[in-house]
Amino acid sequence: MTIDASALASPTCPAPATESDRITLVHGAGTGASARLFEQVLLPRLRSAPLEERHDGAVLTLPGGDRLAFTTDSYVVSPLEFPGGDIGSLAVHGTVNDLAMCGARPLALSCALVLEEGLPLAILHRVLDSMAAAARAAGVSIVTGDTKVVERGKGDGLFVNTAGVGLVAAGRDLRPARVRAGDRIVVSGDLARHGVAVLSQREGLAFETEIVSDSAPLAALADAVCAAAPNLHCLRDPTRGGLGAVLHEIAAAAGVEIEIEEARLPFEPAVNAACELLGLDPVFLASEGRCVAFVAPADEAAVLAAMRARDDGAGAVTVGEVVTPAAGRQAVAGRVVVRTRIGGRRLLERPTGEPLPRIC
Repeated sequence: MTIDASALASPTCPAPATESDRITLVHGAGTGASARLFEQVLLPRLRSAPLEERHDGAVLTLPGGDRLAFTTDSYVVSPLEFPGGDIGSLAVHGTVNDLAMCGARPLALSCALVLEEGLPLAILHRVLDSMAAAARAAGVSIVTGDTKVVERGKGDGLFVNTAGVGLVAAGRDLRPARVRAGDRIVVSGDLARHGVAVLSQREGLAFETEIVSDSAPLAALADAVCAAAPNLHCLRDPTRGGLGAVLHEIAAAAGVEIEIEEARLPFEPAVNAACELLGLDPVFLASEGRCVAFVAPADEAAVLAAMRARDDGAGAVTVGEVVTPAAGRQAVAGRVVVRTRIGGRRLLERPTGEPLPRIC
């Protein structure tokens, strides 16, 4: 049976009447509550033009005309170490990648540590060594920072904040507002491995095949994609909230409807099996070494070729498109629709619960 998506209800809905008047873990899980926290609490009080862009960082024009990308992020991942990485390498990759998604070449990072009384120095040594190695591999320096210590029981071992700056190449403009009807949506490889890797370590779960985080730097891949398609419309990395969160954010920011093909979503069999066992939707689980590109149809082949020419983009695939209004059907701004394997359509609803907090 095929269901016409135009008959489906709009995904825009008010906050649940039972939503708490206090912060809960669900506000940090990349779900609808996270979006409402930003839209209803943070943005109205801190409003600025760069914040309105709803991008992974801010692009600032300097007096001489050069453009600088600036981003910051805090990492509270639990556990501190997981298959394929740790909080140190994750912090470097996350900040470098946010700069790359703005079209910037990363230049330098800051590092602020909140240490809990009682944290073993051996763990701190491993995390810092990992952070230094990740920064060297990404071609950036850690140039400033801060350290604070809190009482035992007040910091969960170690929290990390990193900020970064990068230089945006002339002519690059990767704002979500540039996404247009007809754009193809390309992902650089399999998705959700980071989320499942962290969860398996956190919960002590063992699978037949070890699932390793995809955490990796994306700046070189982003450069290759931008060189192949100079008119690239937008780049995002599907971290907290996964691909699903990215699609909802872009659909809302650009005022478009997005449709993805369920059969094309690239999840490893082990990831699918783990999510089925745990009752999780992998489309909403984080990746930390993948990017999502929104490209004009004429640039689709070039972007796929540029990604597939690299080890970190070898699994690139087109997963959907931005809906072009057709006769008898109007696109609905902010809506994300999944075309199922049997040819029907369903809304991709953001989770209302707490799928996986403390993932980054």
